[in-house]
Amino acid sequence: MKKYLLILCCLIGMSSVQAGTVDTVQVYSKKMNKFIKTIVVTPTRTRASRNSRYPVVYMLHGAYSNCKKWLEIKPTLPDMADAKGMIFVTPDALNSWYFDSPVDSAFRYETFVTKELVTYVDSAYPTIASRTARAITGLSMGGHGALYLAMRHKNLFGACGSMSGGVDIRPFPQNWNLPDVLGEMAQNKKNWDDNTVMNQIGRIHNGDLSIIIDCGESDFFLEVNKELHQRLLGRGIDHDFITRPGAHDNKYWGNSIDYQLLFFEKYFRNTTIQ
Repeated sequence: MKKYLLILCCLIGMSSVQAGTVDTVQVYSKKMNKFIKTIVVTPTRTRASRNSRYPVVYMLHGAYSNCKKWLEIKPTLPDMADAKGMIFVTPDALNSWYFDSPVDSAFRYETFVTKELVTYVDSAYPTIASRTARAITGLSMGGHGALYLAMRHKNLFGACGSMSGGVDIRPFPQNWNLPDVLGEMAQNKKNWDDNTVMNQIGRIHNGDLSIIIDCGESDFFLEVNKELHQRLLGRGIDHDFITRPGAHDNKYWGNSIDYQLLFFEKYFRNTTIQ
């Protein structure tokens, strides 16, 4: 009897430390002629789940960061992949702001994420390859990128989110190397107008996307997020908008991602996936 209890305790101990798999891969971008480092976190593959397929959440980093940022903020992502049955994908994107730069052909990150990365992930991992099983979110620059890409590619993404997102870049014409990818604002106003999230709203109608936006009350992006919220309301586009105490930092984003993944979990659960 003691022998069986010991085996049972060992099995319980093994299950408690089980976590998803973390892969660091190099995804080739034909558009930019280079490999892009990307982290992919997948649920643990067991005999029982060998034929399972999972929804995917693309998670975008902020300026001056890289694909490791989300694991640094949330080391429990592998456990969350198991618990929620989701795949998480975090690509490198330099200070690209996730659009195809109109002034520098080395920055084609809209094309990379929406065409090359999604195609790679769906071919290499057990995804449910449907917009209804695909969400995208990010922090700061990545919050801008997530909403920008989702609004421009609603055929690819069914849900999107932003945490402390720079959702209107125009009030910050000299920050975060933005002139490197858009040109100086004074001489290139159209580039700035065409590539800010605030001017993508007209591409969507109510119900096209399931949207969640949040920002800390002490964040320098708070006012542009409030403005985006008002404009979405003005167009009758349903969305979740949350502000709570917090600044533009890892502590806020580590808390925020919990809420956003709950939001996406509910979306995936309630959406009929073809």
